[in-house]
Amino acid sequence: MHRLVWIIAAATTVLGNAVWAQTNSDFVVRNIRIEGLQRISDGAVYNYLPVDIGDELNERRIQEALRATYDSGFFSDVEMRRDGNTLVLIVRERPSIASFDITGNKDIKTEDLERSLKDAGLAPGLPFNNPILVDVEQSLTQEYFSRGKYAATVKTEVEELEDNRVKVAVKITEGDRAQIRQINVVGNTVFDDDELRGEMSLRTPNFLSWIRKDDRYSKEALNGDLETLTSYYMDRGYADFEVTSTQVAISPDKRDVFIDINVREGDIYTIDEVTLSGDLVVSEEELKQLILLKSGQIFSRKLMTSTNEFIQFRLGQEGFARAEVQPLPQINREEKTIDIDLRVIAGDRVYVRNINFKGTSSINDETLRREMRQMEGAWLSNTAVERSEERIRRLPYVEEVSSETVTVAGTPDLVDIEFEVEEGLPGQWGGGVGYSGLQGIILNGNFTHTNFLGTGNRVGLDINAGRYSKVYSLSHTDPYATPNGISRQMSISYRDITQFVSGSSDFSTETLQAGIDYGIPLSEYSSLRLGASYQDNELLVSGFSGSQQSIAFVNNNGDSFEVVNDNMSVCGTDPIAEIVNPDICGTSFNVFELFAGYFYDSRNRFLFPTRGMRHQLSVSMTVPGSKVEYYVASYNFRGLWPIWGDVILSTNLELAFGDALNATTDLPPFKNFFVGGPDSIRGFRQGQLGPIDSRGNPYGGNLKTLAQLELILPTPEKFRRSTRVSLFYDVGNAWYTGSTPFFDFGANPQSIDYDFDPSELRQSAGVALQWLAPLGTFKFSYAIPLSYFEGYRDASGNILQFSDELERFQFTIGRSF
Repeated sequence: MHRLVWIIAAATTVLGNAVWAQTNSDFVVRNIRIEGLQRISDGAVYNYLPVDIGDELNERRIQEALRATYDSGFFSDVEMRRDGNTLVLIVRERPSIASFDITGNKDIKTEDLERSLKDAGLAPGLPFNNPILVDVEQSLTQEYFSRGKYAATVKTEVEELEDNRVKVAVKITEGDRAQIRQINVVGNTVFDDDELRGEMSLRTPNFLSWIRKDDRYSKEALNGDLETLTSYYMDRGYADFEVTSTQVAISPDKRDVFIDINVREGDIYTIDEVTLSGDLVVSEEELKQLILLKSGQIFSRKLMTSTNEFIQFRLGQEGFARAEVQPLPQINREEKTIDIDLRVIAGDRVYVRNINFKGTSSINDETLRREMRQMEGAWLSNTAVERSEERIRRLPYVEEVSSETVTVAGTPDLVDIEFEVEEGLPGQWGGGVGYSGLQGIILNGNFTHTNFLGTGNRVGLDINAGRYSKVYSLSHTDPYATPNGISRQMSISYRDITQFVSGSSDFSTETLQAGIDYGIPLSEYSSLRLGASYQDNELLVSGFSGSQQSIAFVNNNGDSFEVVNDNMSVCGTDPIAEIVNPDICGTSFNVFELFAGYFYDSRNRFLFPTRGMRHQLSVSMTVPGSKVEYYVASYNFRGLWPIWGDVILSTNLELAFGDALNATTDLPPFKNFFVGGPDSIRGFRQGQLGPIDSRGNPYGGNLKTLAQLELILPTPEKFRRSTRVSLFYDVGNAWYTGSTPFFDFGANPQSIDYDFDPSELRQSAGVALQWLAPLGTFKFSYAIPLSYFEGYRDASGNILQFSDELERFQFTIGRSF
């Protein structure tokens, strides 16, 4: 057997412990033998070894083979020998990492550290490489320094175990984070230090630092602040401004940081002329309308950047998705003016090959594709893509969506659009069984699905069955009943509420209703709704306990009847015999109701929108000749505007009015409007505001006014999609303008006027929390009533008018969709 004669110096220098022993450098390999393997298979080595049987080895091929085998990372020593025509590869495996323990870390999560270490090649089961561990130790120390923890230390320990294994431990002592004690700006004369420091995110310790953590130094934050200072000057005309240097000093105990920023302000420049050049694929006159910089105006980098973005966006609408705008400034330092030439580089028009959807499992492809405003085969339009993304995001069963354009390989003017869709909760179901002494066994259940069978159709089913309360309803909504986007909603419901029997109210209703309506799109954001419904109504009232207002409606409208005929002329108090009729009286009437409405909705999402407006104007009216004739008109407005960072101003306005027509004396009681509660004026009991009937119960009004002003506050990123906190102000009330009289509760009842009176508006303010959970939307609010009615009493203390019922803390659970 031939033995070692000499070692190739180049291989030793480059590869460390990878060496070659030879007698002559050239021979043909007839066999390969590997020695020294413990855990690693021969096949794994052959995968890295660039030598096969039959190859002729020379000095260059030997160096390549040594380098490839050593770079596999499996071995700490690699040696090659020749035994006749057999290539002998002698290796020494690196120890295997048996365990990897990290202790002492708080600022960086353990799972993040383990993920980074595994990417670097340090994890249980992998070969141990000490140089990598040294690099990781240094990198981790630098990472803590960049986070302002200059007292942090990172120590590593390696314990050898049997069977060529090691135990690695990383012990971290983070220490306290250094605080910024001083920030100095040197060289500024136009703006003082306080003004400039006020623009920066880094601050010296203040009473909000424990929340904002703005007194903690980091290199990234400082770089961001330097860019902020540059923008602050350049947006005010100082085109020559620059940060000449920065110095960051650390105190000996590594607890305090001192920052010096040296600047050169320069002079103020004004705009002399702004021109366009290059590929003017859109008319020059139209592009000039997008230029925000005007002659004689003080130079502003922000306006120049915005101008570039506007022009690029406009070109993108025409399919030039890769268009660029290069501002070419010519500075006249003597005149202190700037000429700017905006050079347009349109590039080639880009077309869309395929549109794909990812992340969906329960939404049909067609359901998403019909929301597209960007078409396959058409040129790429940024407006169409953004609108398509927004339409998907507004679907109630979509949580979030993002899009990416991917260039087709080898075809730079062709792209695919990938929509990444994160599905939300499409609905909910629930139910239960209960028992009440009054109602007996109570069955209830509900099922709501806004993406039924992946079609995007909404199906709703409600069942509530008790002795005195029965509600059954079924609805189906198809948002694309026709290919051009006409929607259709069909519903049928039955309600039998015999409340007066249970002693909780003064009249009861039985209603069978079936309806259908269509939504006709007028534009991207607006639609016209037309519909009709049939209602079979029956109202019952107790002649003994019913209110005067309910009895009056039963006696004067529809087909009145008595459950037991005692030959009395009317329900309630007989005006001739002056006695009370104790019977249960009622009225029945069928109505055919027509509906028309205009809807506009530009909100950016269905749940927790952050911008946009919604208008809803609707009118419903019974057809002439119905037993009971009436109409109801309403207008709802919701607007959201980002006003500062993530702070959003939200407004809500609701106006509604209904009245009887022709011979009908009053609006049916079940059509009245009720105000108060967590969904209207918070701080007041649900539905308790407005007219009070003769039994002291809310009767509702035929006029409703409600306005809400909310300041939606920022929430942490991880809770932003499911939680919303706001400060609110509510104002409104319910009024009555019909002919039915209302009286107080005195011995000689006096008439009460519930006509609209601004001085009777109820007001409240407070804080609210909404939480979107799998079970539904939880709403919490704490309100302080600002104006409310305290009631009236006579000289003897008897109640003449009831006071408003207040509820400062309110809590509701509603459906998610």
